[in-house]
Amino acid sequence: MNALAATTRNFRQAARILGLDSKIENSLLIPFREIKVECTIPKDDGTLVSYIGFRVQHDNARGPMKGGIRFHPEVDPDEVNALAQLMTWKTAVADLPYGGAKGGIGCKPKDLSTSELERLTRVFTQKIHDLIGDNTDVPAPDMGTNAQTMAWILDEYSKFHGHSPAVVTGKPVDLGGSLGREAATGRGVVYATEALLAEHGKSIEGLTFAIQGFGNVGSWAARLIDERGGKVVAVSDITGAIKNPNGIDIAALLKHKDATGKLEDFGGAQTMASDELLTSECDVLIPCALGGVLNRENAGDVKAKYIIEAANHPTDPEADEILSKKGVTILPDIYANAGGVTVSYFEWVQNIQGFMWDEEKVNQELSRYMRRAFHEIKSMSQTHSCNLRMGAFTLGVNRVARATLLRGWEA
Repeated sequence: MNALAATTRNFRQAARILGLDSKIENSLLIPFREIKVECTIPKDDGTLVSYIGFRVQHDNARGPMKGGIRFHPEVDPDEVNALAQLMTWKTAVADLPYGGAKGGIGCKPKDLSTSELERLTRVFTQKIHDLIGDNTDVPAPDMGTNAQTMAWILDEYSKFHGHSPAVVTGKPVDLGGSLGREAATGRGVVYATEALLAEHGKSIEGLTFAIQGFGNVGSWAARLIDERGGKVVAVSDITGAIKNPNGIDIAALLKHKDATGKLEDFGGAQTMASDELLTSECDVLIPCALGGVLNRENAGDVKAKYIIEAANHPTDPEADEILSKKGVTILPDIYANAGGVTVSYFEWVQNIQGFMWDEEKVNQELSRYMRRAFHEIKSMSQTHSCNLRMGAFTLGVNRVARATLLRGWEA
């Protein structure tokens, strides 16, 4: 099941649990606006090349729409729609005054030079500048984009609208970006994990963890888990996978990865097959990479007692059912990986106020938001006798539905 079908399925199940009227249910599902633009740029050799850019603005009942822009060859309308819808529920779960959006350009960033990427970003911004803004739609980095991409969007947008630092988040700190943003998603994953474990009378200290994906999110999660006394016993990324049942020295692994660009040949662990990580012996499994990695083929072999969904849609609905029957507790993606958008909200607030926070304040506020959201999800799951995924979806969908009705939507 693809991301759009799975997200829609979860939304409709939450709508049934909440008893939403079919008219408002359908209204909440349909995107506010879908944008498709042609972006033609000259390459460095003088030839012209065209790309298709997308921006789906899903809902603005609770505030400006918010969501990343990804540069990836597989960007398509279905994927962007699913992720935009997911952002609507995610921002509502975290109780941020935002709606959801997502965008992207179908391209291979590695095949483009820095100057070509800049031209492409600026042309895309020119095509959508009148449809985004700090009170309309606030983009952020995503797969294949970064702080530099946001700097180009800010600069191009400001040519039309004047200096507008709050138009994007995830910017370089020198241009109004927030301290703590780089670590935010991984740190939020750890705060979410602590909240879940505390509910079960446990803590990170002494438990074993397997982490799929050692990019920004996975590496920060591993570092923070290690600092808290957790034992990371398996790690994988696109370069390979390693394991050590006695615990991997994360500080040493980070140095090795920086020096070599890969996990393999690290002296403090054994090599393992990448697909073995998901079914390795551990207390907590944290998928931080691609969607759909837990499916009906491997779900029955998962040994972890807890799964923290740091990636978007890592668990197929069929796997969800299998894991639930096994008694595995799953912390859903629309909550577990909300640390990034939460600190993006803090960045937006700082830009609007023109008053920047220190990193300690950013992290304290992130902890407060993540812990509060967990208890609200838990409360909804108890109220409706459902699992944490449906607790999160009912919490988010209910907030958006209430805002829509309060604004004067006529049934």
